[in-house]
Amino acid sequence: MTSLLDLCEQYFGARDFYEVLKISRKANDKQIKKAYHQLSLLVHPDRVEEDIKAEATEKFKVLGRIYSILSDNEKRKIYDQSGQYDEESEEVMMRNWADYWKSLFKKISVEDINNYEKNYKGSEIEIKDLKRAYMDSKGDMDYILETVPFTNCDDEPRIHSIIQGLIEKGEVPEYKAFTEENDKKKQRRKRKYCLEAVVGGGLLVRR
Repeated sequence: MTSLLDLCEQYFGARDFYEVLKISRKANDKQIKKAYHQLSLLVHPDRVEEDIKAEATEKFKVLGRIYSILSDNEKRKIYDQSGQYDEESEEVMMRNWADYWKSLFKKISVEDINNYEKNYKGSEIEIKDLKRAYMDSKGDMDYILETVPFTNCDDEPRIHSIIQGLIEKGEVPEYKAFTEENDKKKQRRKRKYCLEAVVGGGLLVRR
């Protein structure tokens, strides 16, 4: 069985629970719950395209297991001190992961999703996500569009402008993969993402 830490690295690129949720180790219970809710909302299996539903389900389960540890004072204390957790008990608890999530948060509606997307775009959270994706990929726009939520070909000019601004402010380094991207790569990406948008006919939530 793949360990929870391995799954964290596989799906979120980090082996630390706090890094996955993008919060400080000093975060309080309210901050932990909010971070979990926001991130799990982005990968909720009921609101992603069919072709990424299986992966979204696994991500959703991983987040639920992380939350079950960090939201329990005793389990969190043990994890903070030793980096260890009770793998077996978490696996048993998360067999009914969907019911567990529903017990914490109200049912998601299309309006909720649209409102979250509206609030996310242009927010500090989106800027942080863009910075992280830009740095992790060394300026690969394909990767940025693939990992930052609520992005498609229509968003590329806006995203490019934001990142260019961050470069000019010195908040991120200048990568040639971003500033000198060749036209063939741009056209290939545009065909791919625009086609997905047409076929999907709805919300596109990237991994």
